[in-house]
Amino acid sequence: MSWLAVAPATTTPDSAQVIGYPSLFLLVLIGALVPVVPTGALVSSAAVVAFHRTAPASLVLVFATASLAAFLGDVTLYWLGRRGMGSKNGSRWLEAIRSRAPEDRLRQAQGKLAEHGVAVLVLSRLVPAGRIPVMLACLLARWPVRRFVRGNFPACLAWAVTYQLIGILGGSLFPEPWEGVVAAVALTVLISVAPGAWRRLRGAVTR
Repeated sequence: MSWLAVAPATTTPDSAQVIGYPSLFLLVLIGALVPVVPTGALVSSAAVVAFHRTAPASLVLVFATASLAAFLGDVTLYWLGRRGMGSKNGSRWLEAIRSRAPEDRLRQAQGKLAEHGVAVLVLSRLVPAGRIPVMLACLLARWPVRRFVRGNFPACLAWAVTYQLIGILGGSLFPEPWEGVVAAVALTVLISVAPGAWRRLRGAVTR
């Protein structure tokens, strides 16, 4: 999304939006299905650009685009995982979910899911690397898609708001959009890697 920061200089705002919002939707959707795309950074970067356009509608469109794409991607991935659970040979989507959910994180997610239910699903999107273990826990608990949808919808709204606020913060601190994009991306990357780094450090200290 950083290329959007210079879009007003080379294209009209309307044409930049026509290109930018579908791109944001597609990238967030892919990131939900294939959890290697830094979707939080994408949303924050788009929010920086929208903030510098000083058009409230742009921020609303970023929020709507990101939350809808995340929701559809999550529900699709969960549905594919459910199909894999019911298949004799499983599925590559189910294996992909399993491979990204370490056993200790899965056990923790299962315990919290059994204790708190849908609330854990809502919070899982706000915790770095928390979405996939909780999704797998829901699959192993045989949650129907409808129940997953009820919890995932507010989760995606909260996720989109959180990363959009990070982008707005980055945009407000710097006069140039590209500077805000760099700051927002750096902050989202820091948020995503900090918990894992802390767990490794704590594990090394306790050995």
